[in-house]
Amino acid sequence: MTADENSIPIVDFSRWEKASSEEKKALAKELTDACIRVGFVYVVNHGIPDEMLDEAFGWSKKLFDLPEERKMLAPHPPGPNVHRGYSWPGLEKVSQYIHKDEDGDADAKDEELRKVGDVKESYEIGSDNCPNMPNVWLPDEVLPGFRPFMTEFYWQCYGTAQELLRALAIGIGLDDPDFLLKFHDGHNNQLRLLHYPPVEAEKLASDAIARMPAHTDWGSITMLFQDDCGGLQVEHPRKPGIFMNAPTVRNAICMNVGDLLMRWSNDFLKSTLHRVTSPPVSSKTLDGKSMTRARYSIPYFVSPNPDAVIECLPACTDQKNPVKYGPVVQEEYRRMRAKLQYSEKQPAPKTVSVA
Repeated sequence: MTADENSIPIVDFSRWEKASSEEKKALAKELTDACIRVGFVYVVNHGIPDEMLDEAFGWSKKLFDLPEERKMLAPHPPGPNVHRGYSWPGLEKVSQYIHKDEDGDADAKDEELRKVGDVKESYEIGSDNCPNMPNVWLPDEVLPGFRPFMTEFYWQCYGTAQELLRALAIGIGLDDPDFLLKFHDGHNNQLRLLHYPPVEAEKLASDAIARMPAHTDWGSITMLFQDDCGGLQVEHPRKPGIFMNAPTVRNAICMNVGDLLMRWSNDFLKSTLHRVTSPPVSSKTLDGKSMTRARYSIPYFVSPNPDAVIECLPACTDQKNPVKYGPVVQEEYRRMRAKLQYSEKQPAPKTVSVA
């Protein structure tokens, strides 16, 4: 594991499956040390086959290459409560701002933040047995083979997520390695296909448009797969407000801690601000203007079950480190954080100039 505070650590997970109890403790410590220090870690040799990841990115490109009217056969439902289906550029707004109904200025703040649109499109997939967020699938004839592959990939990711949660439980110091799994049956997770189309680099640099502004994730952990474009940045662990690049490590999981795991661990593990901005190198010019490269990424969000109560773990508090957060129900926390993300007044699809 790298120890430079200006970089994200790398953990080789290949030893995990056949490791002895003591070896698992050592590997779990590597993983949790990274989550304590940075909140992000690259996990390599994690068990998801390279061929499956290549196929997942291939399907993602096929999806986003479809004409808009075909993608719109599986539209994201209006409002923030059901996060599934296709989101066109400008529909979603990511922010760290938390909309509170009792705040009289909340609606005005929402409107102000939405003046700078996020230029990306996405497709959200969950378990077909998640009653509170049913999937919105494209008709099979639009993209034959897409649904069965993504369903298989979703559960393959969950299998790896289970082992990461076991490692984190050991690293935190819990007696039961399966403790966190009792709150994560896999049905409330989310697989997200993301495409950032080429845009004018100058507009992105001047904040006239955005890709994905700085935010933390809401769940337990996020497992991110990236293409080679770049653009992901993570807040520096010792320099608040300063972001460092998170370069691609091919086929690695870029794992980060979410808000709920941070609350569970009483800030022992860090939920870190991160964002997507200009990639290091622009791809081409259009009408004399420098354009960013297209970027594809696939995050898999691991969330507790909707009725799970997240409260401080006894192993993470003592007289010197009192409890910092009260108990919260996952579904209530998710809805609070999602209020800005998708407006009840759903905007119409916008045409984006691409190279």
